[in-house]
Order: sequence, then C-alpha cells, then structure tokens
Amino acid sequence: MTHKIFSMSFGRIYPMYVAKAEKKGRTKEEVDEIILWMTGYDEEGLQEVLREEKTVERFFQEAPKLHPNRTLIKGVICGVRVEEIEDPLMREVRYLDKLIDELAKGKAMEKILREA
Repeated sequence: MTHKIFSMSFGRIYPMYVAKAEKKGRTKEEVDEIILWMTGYDEEGLQEVLREEKTVERFFQEAPKLHPNRTLIKGVICGVRVEEIEDPLMREVRYLDKLIDELAKGKAMEKILREA
C-alpha cells in the first residue's frame, strides 16, 4: 500500500512544519536545523527540494546522509509508536513529524537532535 503522503510535494508539508513551530514561539531556522540534521541536506539542498517540488518519497530517498541517531527517536505520533512503524519510508516521515512536535512542545534543541 502506498501512502498518499509519499507522493505529496515536500514543499506542501514544509510550511506546515514551520507554522506549527512558529505558533509555539519557535523559528523557521530551528525547523531547518532539524531537517538538515536528520537528512544531511545543506540549506541549498533543502531550497532545491522546495523549488523543484520533490515528493516526500524523493526527499527521503535522495537525502545525502540520514543521521544515525534518528533511530533514537521514540514515542507516539498520530497514535502510533514511531519505533514500531514497519514501512521504512513512513518511519522516516514520522521521525521528522516527531522532531517537529518536540520543537513545538518547547523541548531543548540538543535533546531534539539526540546529542550525547
């Protein structure tokens, strides 16, 4: 089963992440920092993804280097435990959702980025 989100443009989802963070007093720069940390894109690469309207699937498939510590992300998002999601692509999507949630909930950046 292919999830609808996989074929959506990442550029459609990105402003929602930013809006969620800003509504809670966080910044677009913090959202970008999370995305760059998790995927290995640089700022230019992220802007290219947005400009070219790459799908969520391509965004993750073409990510330069998924951060190894992203697998330390645990917890529930949309009623599902992220660590139990079987579809690898959906797990990546939910990891990112979870990080943005943590940002919006006021968690410290070093905790969000799973730094030792």
